[in-house]
Amino acid sequence: MAQNTRTVPAGTPTNVTQKHAKGGIGESTLRPDGTLKVTGEFAYSSDMWHEDMLWGQTLRSTVAHAEIASIDISEALAMPGVYSILTYDDLPAEMKNYGLEIQDTPVLANGRVRHHGEPVALVAADHPETARRAAAKIKIDYRELPLVTDEASALAEGAPLIHEGRDDHHIGHVPHPNIVHRQPIVRGDVAEARKRADVIVEGEYVFGMQDQAFLGPESGLAVPSEDGGVDLYVATQWLHSDLKQIAPVLGLPEEKVRMTLSGVGGAFGGREDISMQIHACLLALATHKPVKIVYNRFESFFGHVHRHPAKLHYEHGATKDGKLTHMKCKIVLDGGAYASASPAVVGNASSLSVGPYVIEDVDIEAIALYTNNPPCGAMRGFGAVQACFAYEAQMDKLAAKLGMDPVEFRQLNAMEMGTIMPTGQVVDSPAPVAELLRRVKARPLPPERQWETAGEGADVRALPGGLSNTTHGEGVVRGVGYAVGIKNVGFSEGFDDYSTARVRLEVINGEPVAMVHTAMAEVGQGGVTVHAQIARTELGVTQVTIHPADTQVGSAGSTSASRQTYMTGGAVKNTCEHVREAVLEMGRRKNGSYHPAWAHAELLLEGGKVVTDGGEVLADIADVLEGEAIDLELEFRHRPTVPFDLVTGQGDGHVQYTFAAHRAVVEVDTELGLVKVVELATAQDVGKALNMLSVVGQIQGGTIQGLGVAIMEEIIVDPKTAKVRNPSFTDYLIPTILDTPTIPVDVLELADPNAPYGLRGMGEAPTLSSTPAVLAAIRQATGLELNKTPIRPEALTGTL
Repeated sequence: MAQNTRTVPAGTPTNVTQKHAKGGIGESTLRPDGTLKVTGEFAYSSDMWHEDMLWGQTLRSTVAHAEIASIDISEALAMPGVYSILTYDDLPAEMKNYGLEIQDTPVLANGRVRHHGEPVALVAADHPETARRAAAKIKIDYRELPLVTDEASALAEGAPLIHEGRDDHHIGHVPHPNIVHRQPIVRGDVAEARKRADVIVEGEYVFGMQDQAFLGPESGLAVPSEDGGVDLYVATQWLHSDLKQIAPVLGLPEEKVRMTLSGVGGAFGGREDISMQIHACLLALATHKPVKIVYNRFESFFGHVHRHPAKLHYEHGATKDGKLTHMKCKIVLDGGAYASASPAVVGNASSLSVGPYVIEDVDIEAIALYTNNPPCGAMRGFGAVQACFAYEAQMDKLAAKLGMDPVEFRQLNAMEMGTIMPTGQVVDSPAPVAELLRRVKARPLPPERQWETAGEGADVRALPGGLSNTTHGEGVVRGVGYAVGIKNVGFSEGFDDYSTARVRLEVINGEPVAMVHTAMAEVGQGGVTVHAQIARTELGVTQVTIHPADTQVGSAGSTSASRQTYMTGGAVKNTCEHVREAVLEMGRRKNGSYHPAWAHAELLLEGGKVVTDGGEVLADIADVLEGEAIDLELEFRHRPTVPFDLVTGQGDGHVQYTFAAHRAVVEVDTELGLVKVVELATAQDVGKALNMLSVVGQIQGGTIQGLGVAIMEEIIVDPKTAKVRNPSFTDYLIPTILDTPTIPVDVLELADPNAPYGLRGMGEAPTLSSTPAVLAAIRQATGLELNKTPIRPEALTGTL
């Protein structure tokens, strides 16, 4: 049998080792990659290098919807330094499409492009500039087709079908082929409940397209191997999902596509789909040389999915004493040209559209459309963000109409443990919605007009407009706003959600050392830190090595849905528990006759020793192992869920719920339309903080992403051409440190009895309520309705 040799490129991830005296769960241990990242020494995927590698370049469509009449590669192929050019006709396998759930995305366009920036051809050359120039010389004759850009054009009679001949499992229950998925939820009797309402409010809301805006561009290195396979080093969120999509279109069995996670510079959902992975592998196999692809920022905007823009119509009713009577809503998500994660986003948007409130009578409909706009899929918050923006605006409208305090109105209707969701699912763990609101409201407000407290002259950094020096305080008004949100944790609706962990315990240099090996993608969430903490806690060791993530171990699922600490952390805990039991069993066999405690006492591993629960030391772990190693790989699953009923939406579709509340304090220059967010106070229940420093960092980071979409972030798509108009960080604005307010964090730890250590997934929840809190504060300051994100200056000054 031929041996498979692998040449490891420079920048390949290596074992990360931490050695601490303690460092178990509950401690704020430092991240092993933290110093490397802040000093610029961390190797990201874009830093990968192989001495004889080529550079890949993708040619993308310049129009949004067109037939491809012809492609001429002759001039490009004749350029010196060009090794290969691939189009659809060169794809090696029968399978030529991929997708997370629906395989509707072509590897390269097949006679038709469906969105601006769709990949059409690939180039491999000996220099990145050569590859870029060669791609520019490829001649494509486009015959433009009518555009589908919104709900009206998508569902109109005779509308062009984005995907003709659909045969996916959703097509049987959608009313039009341009609807990816539809999820209704019906509970109670809205018509009867409406009669009991003393007050009814309606609202139309528009949520803009947000980009994940991760700083590390899509990148990776594919290295062909001697067995005809390929080794791929890539920045991704889900190695095994990538593998299942990559192998079929390469015409290779999965065991011949070996994937290793390289350094990831942020993700937030944007790396859950395939970007350059297949393209790099195709070029490597075609040229028999390593191929590296790195997107520039412009291409990155076309290389990944974005957050779904949405239009939401809500109706709420309430009695005069403030109790909610009913809710009716329709949510329309623009999924763009390909399905990506749209079906699951629809499920989330519909099932969480009521918010963290008790409403017995609801009529909900959520759909995702196929259009010629950019594809949209996973982003932090996953459908719940758009809904929260709308239902929280409705809560403020109702409170105002009833003459009630907006926080007290929310508390009056807040769900709690035991509440029945609109899907019929019982909330069976703590749901401290009212308490979270109480905490953010009780916090002292920051001083007003802080720019005047800086001594002589105004500190313009504290003013709306900041260092642009556009205002000195005239026309500046303060506003305060509140919001609270609900998010699910983990994969839902019957998905077989599991994670795998391999743990090896052995003696090295006389000391017990644990090695933890998972396929979890470390994208900045701190999972490698937590895994080491869990191993120290469960195995009583001080030294833990984290093996690089790859596909040589079972799947860890995606680093998304706030699931990794729950799921892969749960897998590490579960496997460590079995390793610990194996150590104790080994000790019983070897030493049981010397001390009765081996047979009768509760035994633990602590400080490198086997001890009783009373603290008596029975043996050193190193002496028990005596040169042997214990090596186990086990899977961990959460409790099962079920799909939502396609007619009523009923079903226990979610694993766990998580909650966060925000209070925003803003100062608005009403004459210039400028906004300064002064403070974004937040409170969140995390169940159990395994690492408080990481928890607070995640909450603050999610809060800032919510602020961004409230006042500045939006991908602008031209409604006439469906082309992206601002694919750069010059024109797509994201918050900087100068835009970042004070973010006080109040962390609750109310354990979920169904979760490992009682923890609650917490990475996404702060992204929900921060946006509507900022909007509510701006509304209070200006008196404007403001039903669209982001809020732009012209919306505040009436100069639209």
